[in-house]
Amino acid sequence: GLVIDGRTLNIIFQGGLEEKFLALTKHCRSVLCCRSTPLQKSMVVKLVRRRLKVMTLSIGDGANDVSMIQAADVGIGISGQEGMQAVMASDFAISRFKHLKKLLLVHGHWCYARLAKMVIYFFYKNVNYVSLLFWYQFFCGFSGSTMIDYWQMIFFNLFFTSMPPLLFGVLDRDFSAETLLGLPELYKNGQ
Repeated sequence: GLVIDGRTLNIIFQGGLEEKFLALTKHCRSVLCCRSTPLQKSMVVKLVRRRLKVMTLSIGDGANDVSMIQAADVGIGISGQEGMQAVMASDFAISRFKHLKKLLLVHGHWCYARLAKMVIYFFYKNVNYVSLLFWYQFFCGFSGSTMIDYWQMIFFNLFFTSMPPLLFGVLDRDFSAETLLGLPELYKNGQ
C-alpha cells in the first residue's frame, strides 16, 4: 500500500511527476491520500481517469470531497456528521460505509444485467416495429399511407416501452443477494 500526504501531492503535481506517481501506484494494492486539499483530490481522480483510461469511483462524506466526487465517473456520498454536501453532489448515497459492498456487488450486478437485457429488448421491439412498417409499404404500393392509427402507435410505445422496464426493474434478479455477496467474481460475468 501507499500512503501519501497533501504536501507530497503538491510536489508531484507542480514538479511534473505524474507519470512516476502513476507507475508507483500501479504496483500498489491500495493508495491512501491523506491531509490533501479538495483540489488535490479531484486532480488525483482526473489524473487516473485521463492517463490510465479507467472508470473511477469516488467516495466521500463531506464538503471537502465534492470536487473529487464530481470528477469521478461514479460518485458515492456517505451521509454523516460532516453534512450532506457529498450526498447532494453524488450519484449514489449510502448511510454507512459498510453498505458500499452491497451497493457495488449486489445492486451494481443487478443494474448491469437489467440494462443489458433492456438494450436487447429495445432493439427487438424497434426492429419488429420497423419491419412491420417496411413490409406494409410493399403492400400499399409505397403510397406513404399509415398502417397504424396515431393513438394505437402512442399506446404501442407506451405499453411496450414503459411497462417492461418497470417490470424488469422490480422483478428481474438473476442471482440472490446472498449469492452475489458470497461470490463477488459473479460481478465480472456481464463484462
